[in-house]
Amino acid sequence: MFFHISEVFTVSDKLNQNNEINEVNEDEIDVYTLVDEDGVETDFEFIYSLELDGNTYVAFSPIDQDENSDEEEYVVFRVSTDEEGNEVYDNIEDDDEFDKVSDAFEDALWSELDLDEGSEDEE
Repeated sequence: MFFHISEVFTVSDKLNQNNEINEVNEDEIDVYTLVDEDGVETDFEFIYSLELDGNTYVAFSPIDQDENSDEEEYVVFRVSTDEEGNEVYDNIEDDDEFDKVSDAFEDALWSELDLDEGSEDEE
């Protein structure tokens, strides 16, 4: 299974287009509408990207997550290009590759959280 980008927008941009909100939110998020091979569109928030073993990987968080959940769910894709040169997000089928990439994302995200908390402590 693969996904390609249908649309990229910020939440406030999308809401402004629908005249549902007139002010810009300081905490805008970039939303990627990904379309799977069956044409089903799903909105994701971009979380992080990294390079590992010559490949680029991206992590997205589904916009429609359960708000009552204590844990944030995210999905990881390998970035490739199709025959037309468009960026495509592939599911990672190999368990070893998936484990390695997931561990790398966990390390990177926890490291970034630690850095953010450290800078808040200094203020």
